[in-house]
Amino acid sequence: MFILLNEVKRQIPSVTAVSSGAIASDYQRLRVESVCSRLGLVSLAYLWKQDQSVLLQEMITNGIVAITVKVAAMGLDPAKHLGKELTFLKSHLHKLKELYGINVCGEGGEYETLTLDCPLFVNARIVLDEFRIVLHSSDSIAPVGVIHPLAFHLENKEKDTLSSGNEKVNDLIHEKVGSVIEVEGDCLKRNETTSQSTTEITDLVEVKHGGLHISRTKNDNTFSISCWLQESCKTCTALHEDLEVVLKHIESQLARCSFGWEHVLYIHLYIADMNEFAVANEMYVRFITQDKCPFGVPSRSTIELPLLQAGLGRAYIEVLVANDQSKNVLHVQSISSWAPSCIGPYSQATLHKEMLHMAGQLGLDPPTMTICSGGPAAELEQALENSEAVAKCFDCSICTSAILFTIYCSKHIPLSERHKVQDKQESFLKQMRVLELDKASKCKVLDPIFLYVLVPDLPKRAFVEVKPLLFVSSNTDMANVTDHNLSSKMLPNCWGFQKAHWHDSCIQKCVVRGKIFAVILSITNDVIAKICSESLGANEDHQNSIKKGHMERVARFCIYLLDEVVMENGFSWEDAMTLRFYFTSHDMTLETLSPMFTSAFKELTEMGRRVQIGSEPMFNIIPVLGAGRSASMDDVITCELLAQKH
Repeated sequence: MFILLNEVKRQIPSVTAVSSGAIASDYQRLRVESVCSRLGLVSLAYLWKQDQSVLLQEMITNGIVAITVKVAAMGLDPAKHLGKELTFLKSHLHKLKELYGINVCGEGGEYETLTLDCPLFVNARIVLDEFRIVLHSSDSIAPVGVIHPLAFHLENKEKDTLSSGNEKVNDLIHEKVGSVIEVEGDCLKRNETTSQSTTEITDLVEVKHGGLHISRTKNDNTFSISCWLQESCKTCTALHEDLEVVLKHIESQLARCSFGWEHVLYIHLYIADMNEFAVANEMYVRFITQDKCPFGVPSRSTIELPLLQAGLGRAYIEVLVANDQSKNVLHVQSISSWAPSCIGPYSQATLHKEMLHMAGQLGLDPPTMTICSGGPAAELEQALENSEAVAKCFDCSICTSAILFTIYCSKHIPLSERHKVQDKQESFLKQMRVLELDKASKCKVLDPIFLYVLVPDLPKRAFVEVKPLLFVSSNTDMANVTDHNLSSKMLPNCWGFQKAHWHDSCIQKCVVRGKIFAVILSITNDVIAKICSESLGANEDHQNSIKKGHMERVARFCIYLLDEVVMENGFSWEDAMTLRFYFTSHDMTLETLSPMFTSAFKELTEMGRRVQIGSEPMFNIIPVLGAGRSASMDDVITCELLAQKH
């Protein structure tokens, strides 16, 4: 196939894509995608994941006359069913589907066909004059037989038949694209003008940069590493320079642990300007390639953040790393009607240790790969439909298996539309859940938590990007796997904070007992007023009135409440995979906030809590325009913690 397409591309340079009929075969799709990737072609697979019963009927309705030339399945008899048209076999194939679960389009190798006529055959149809049946296997359950054609001829089509056919197909076929090209089998194997990067392997020496900072969680099995630059905006460096420094440093950190990019499950790519997305992607693919990730490239989300306003560089990277190679990656590069393709070194989803980390989903129409029309709420609905299509590949659903939904909203969404986005999210999941539970009444349903994040911009100028995190149980018995009312045990008070009833109103949590724990802690101005001994002045601007002393106490309260809820639910800080603090106060910078949280963790350790304090902070501080549990996104600080036991 590579030899053929390479020659086609050489002789017809206008060819930019290849269409294949893959419906359910990953093997077939991956082979085509691999060749296309090497030749810089786009793989089109518009039949991918389509309902095979519908496809079979569409093929028959549209005048495709195909006969079976091989049968190899239970219920298909060479003596009865070889050489028969699909129209004749349709009802029998559906019966076999009900009895034995066969693929009615033969995707499992149940049968092979020869097309004798179809709308693409404009001038003539094939007539098979003579053939013989060869029995390859006389197995009593699933005998295998094939047809060997011996003689055939072409039968010209009548002119009136031609004119009554599909006009678009006829117009397309009558376009002159050149003569028939013969490709010899002994063509030079490789003169690959590939789309792969020829950049040399990155040197793993220690990156020396004064403004370089890193954080790392302490979970030994699955942990996150974040890297960013501070004050680089004062040195007028470009995005590609900042991103190269950050990626090199993460690569060197992975190498220190004897890891590489193949151990990475997920990457958050934060950049200062979405207009430079192409530049960021060009640098990204120099480091993360399919060659470096033989078990599958990591999933990814790309977001614009107000990095420069927070005193940071133009690139900020967070990677989730596993210490084993047990991940299962879904990476569909073909454009289809199934879900948006990932043409490049990132995957739709990565499953690891029962957690499905899904790439950020935009409201893209899969066949056209363009943002759907209708505004923010319509984009959200399309993004959720795309997410559901991906989830189905792992035999789960976003409405029953989701732990956490992160919904990134562009600042370009009008204020009046933001709550419509939340309403759409709630109604869509509710309707989907009803349908899903009707299909499987015993299905265990998780109660997910939600985090809305307001950002300057998203890829393709989208209004919304959805990032779901799902629990995919390896145990078919899901009974009693979740519990949101675990018995709490009294813990010693820290920093003088006393347990209060309003603390629960700050917390969203989702617990898969003994396995996964996710919590969102929301700190609004009202909460700050309760935390601090002095309320904020009534006439002061809330966003600009939070003094350093207040924030130090807020930081301690965040750690106190997180510590309490983590311990109450049977987890520890050592189980933490990711810990993020989103901040929105314009008069606070990461440089100011980071020491406050670091100090709070040190003080917690001194109080006897089991918190590992290393040379790097175990948390990640992310500047955003807004965040919160609802589309109002009016938190001052939002804490997001994800923990997993192994």
